[in-house]
Amino acid sequence: MRFRVSAFVLAGILVLSIACTKTSSQPADNGTQATQNPDSSSVSAQSEQPPAPVTITIPAGKVVTVRLADAVGSKISQQGQSFGGSLAKSVEIGGQVAIPAGAKVEGEVVDAKPLGRFAGGALLQLKLDSITVDRSAMPVQTATFTQTSKGKGKRTAVMAGGGAGLGALIGGLAGGGKGALIGAAAGGGAGTAGTAFTGNKEIVLPAESAVAFTLKAPLKIRK
Repeated sequence: MRFRVSAFVLAGILVLSIACTKTSSQPADNGTQATQNPDSSSVSAQSEQPPAPVTITIPAGKVVTVRLADAVGSKISQQGQSFGGSLAKSVEIGGQVAIPAGAKVEGEVVDAKPLGRFAGGALLQLKLDSITVDRSAMPVQTATFTQTSKGKGKRTAVMAGGGAGLGALIGGLAGGGKGALIGAAAGGGAGTAGTAFTGNKEIVLPAESAVAFTLKAPLKIRK
């Protein structure tokens, strides 16, 4: 009889011991899962990160075409005066759009002399200062656009140094031109220039005229 009681007691102790062992092992398993979860979350977070930004370099010599927001001219503008506008067409590098059409630009009137103040004629010089990309104004260096007026009703876009080095006036684009269409120098020789007869001795580039400027230094754009 005592032997049976002892056997039952031992069996009960064994059952309790096994139950305690299982209970104590569960926190360890949970701890292992808790340790594994951060790793899986980290891998998931890394896979969802956006791609690294890419830098696009617009080389020197690239032409950017600007549509003027307001009129500028030899008589109505002053040296140091700023002017605004937007890109008339996008700037593309390798088939990729580096700067979209419509991007805001700021420029400066380098010099403006009314008729009779420049060797008997008139003078207007412009340059770009910045192009806004992704809400950030990017400083730019461009060659100076120079236009002179010599003789009655004649206007000449002077390309000092020849070629497209100083930027060429394109004139009123489709949907633009309120004033006369002014030719643009496109040749390669020094002194090459386009002319137009307007019946107005002063130089005036109306609002919405398009002017092409040539970059003097590379421009880096982060996309």
